Amino acid sequence: MGKTTRDRLLQTLASAFELPEDVVLDLTRITITGNTQFLMENHRGILAYDPEKISLRTDQGETVITGRNLKIDSLFASEIMITGSINGIQFIRSRG
Repeated sequence: MGKTTRDRLLQTLASAFELPEDVVLDLTRITITGNTQFLMENHRGILAYDPEKISLRTDQGETVITGRNLKIDSLFASEIMITGSINGIQFIRSRG
């Protein structure tokens, strides 16, 4: 069963049982508070880190946070909190 077929099946099941798709499909969840706090659940690791740019790997590709005085406030296996002055967030979809 290909990944797209599996995803469609899980999406259908999520809808039928009224479950959140992000949980069933293990999608990345992002919560942004103002321009000072960025929380990502279901990340797959840090690709680059400096006070002006932090890049994170996700199943969908890469997420790049830019700004000033950025720091990783907390880091767990699947959750990361970034604080600082956030100027931009870019999503780069992986090819495949």
